[in-house]
Amino acid sequence: MRIGELAALTAVSVRALRYYEEQGLLVAERGPGGRRRYPEGAVDRVRLIQRLYAAGLSSRTIRELLPRAANGEATPELLERLSAERRRLDGQIDDLVSTRGELDAVIALATESRRTGRRCPQH
Repeated sequence: MRIGELAALTAVSVRALRYYEEQGLLVAERGPGGRRRYPEGAVDRVRLIQRLYAAGLSSRTIRELLPRAANGEATPELLERLSAERRRLDGQIDDLVSTRGELDAVIALATESRRTGRRCPQH
């Protein structure tokens, strides 16, 4: 199938499909005139790529996981890698929650200062 067909079937832009190809996530054969031709399995592959991106994985991580994930087998290596990514995200979430708490404290202090007319402490 041609790139426009793949884009239509997956609701992914042609530009994104070209990017996936540049990143080594998607492979196309070149037909006459250099036009891209994708195999039928490309639809499922693009949907998997989209799902992995939506899960917060980077192109590099997706490229590493695709050979294991594309065949649908949940190998121990795949499960460990996905679990490691989840732990990484949990750490980022914890950091964001902590940062939000600090911001809430600053907002509360500024609100109290405005209400009472006292200046906010400098430190």
